[in-house]
Amino acid sequence: METKIRIALQKKGRLNEDSLRLLKEAGIKFNAGSGKLVASSPNFPIEVLFLRDDDIPQTVADSVADIGIVGENEMAEKGFDLTIAKRLGFSKCRLSLAVPKADEYAGTEYFEGKKIATSYPVILEKFLKEKNIKADIHEITGSVEIAPGIGLADGICDIVSSGSTLVANRLKEVEVVMQSEALLVSAPNLSAEKQQLLDEIIFRINAVMAANSNKYILMNVPNDKLDEIVEVLPGMKSPTILPLADKGWSSVHSVIQEKKFWEIIGQLKNLGAEGILVIPIEKMIL
Repeated sequence: METKIRIALQKKGRLNEDSLRLLKEAGIKFNAGSGKLVASSPNFPIEVLFLRDDDIPQTVADSVADIGIVGENEMAEKGFDLTIAKRLGFSKCRLSLAVPKADEYAGTEYFEGKKIATSYPVILEKFLKEKNIKADIHEITGSVEIAPGIGLADGICDIVSSGSTLVANRLKEVEVVMQSEALLVSAPNLSAEKQQLLDEIIFRINAVMAANSNKYILMNVPNDKLDEIVEVLPGMKSPTILPLADKGWSSVHSVIQEKKFWEIIGQLKNLGAEGILVIPIEKMIL
């Protein structure tokens, strides 16, 4: 029988959408209908289990699934011994402490003797211990942000992305407990065959992530500025330079990082580059 690797994914929500999009860009498709809990890929030896996000760490730790995509916060909360195979860079958020907007806040000592509502008691307890703060941790699931408003707690420790939910509940973020992003994790002691499949998945993900963080550019450059422009371009090795029909001009092709894009484009224009074309990269094999 063909060896298959089994991956656990969140069954709904933003992390589910981002995970499936990444795998699709990596050339792995699933026959997953609405509400389906198990699905197979028609073009890669992989099977997916759709689970609650907080069930994924244990599912992978128990080798029910070989790998999983899970939020770093959930992995830290559950405390299972998993291998981080790849940081994926999406679904970024932070676990933060928040208090009523009207309250004065001078530091973590605010929480001394207070009651804090959270779905992450393990992470919060560790944080408070490091700060030498003794507080009453009240574990709840669901809408943690309403706890102060109904008198259930003095503050909360919850996931924050945009902060709009805090504002809607008249709360303010006062301390970041931890930063979180999506992780590709694996069970300990994968077989050689499954490790090979995981390595192939990581290879494809690296190609997708490299493409998403870079742009391919083409431009017309006066030959007397070529050396200066080549100095500006941070290409993987060196830019491609081709002569144009117009004497004294060349076409320069290169790859630049998205985060440095506008800074570099400005420098190129100042050096005389014209007709700059920017092309998205579908995949980049490094």
